[in-house]
Amino acid sequence: MSVVKINAVTVPEERREEFEARFAARAGLVEGADGFEWFELLRPVEGTDTYLVYTRWRSEEDFANWTKGSMREAHQGEERRTSPASGATLWSFEVLQQASPKESAA
Repeated sequence: MSVVKINAVTVPEERREEFEARFAARAGLVEGADGFEWFELLRPVEGTDTYLVYTRWRSEEDFANWTKGSMREAHQGEERRTSPASGATLWSFEVLQQASPKESAA
């Protein structure tokens, strides 16, 4: 059963552009991680200053391995210490149901 990890990251309005630029320039290491299934960065559009960083993994073990290995490499350096984020919370979920668009009968 897949697991979803959502990092809810609070970013003050005046630092949003910097936050988005850092994600655009990210190392891209997660894409090669064993068990990685999906990534999305979700921008808030109204009423909140919280971005959601959505990742989906084959298993909890795969996510744990990522956090102990390549994730540390991806988040090293001076930029990490001066992050535009003012806070973050990690949410964890198991995928119980999913759906995708139906193919049209053409």
